[in-house]
Amino acid sequence: MRVPTLHRKPVWQRFFAGVVIGGCISWMVFLFMYGTLQEKQTKEIEKQNSIIKDLRQEKSIWQDEWNKLTKKNADMLIIQNVNVKIKGYEKYNIKDSHSIFEKEEEIKEDLRSLVAKDINTVYQNKELIFKTIENKTIKINNRRYKFVIKDIFFFSTININLELRLAD
Repeated sequence: MRVPTLHRKPVWQRFFAGVVIGGCISWMVFLFMYGTLQEKQTKEIEKQNSIIKDLRQEKSIWQDEWNKLTKKNADMLIIQNVNVKIKGYEKYNIKDSHSIFEKEEEIKEDLRSLVAKDINTVYQNKELIFKTIENKTIKINNRRYKFVIKDIFFFSTININLELRLAD
């Protein structure tokens, strides 16, 4: 079997030449359109990758800041220190400031269990703090004294201002 000779019929020659040329032109148009679309998609993907990278960095920064703030807020919500100040001892002619300092330190030691506790819990048990301090009697220069809480401030540091009075 052989391919028929078509050199004698120019209509068929033109038809096949048109098919070949049309195929080549359509192939080139296809490659141009496909290449253009692929280039556009590649640029879009690169742009999205850049945005994703920037967002991940921003997310990392936000997470670090959030962790720092969370730690800072957690520290602010926990009692870290207790400060006690005794006032009014001058009217009883107590000249020994060292004994007043020792009594302040004793009260701090009594309240040392409040350190590292939640502020809310400590505030709810403030009556226990009042009773602990006000029921305590001390002896300075052979006289007995008691404390009256003038004010108490709850924050990361508990500040307690006491007034010294004679015990009856």
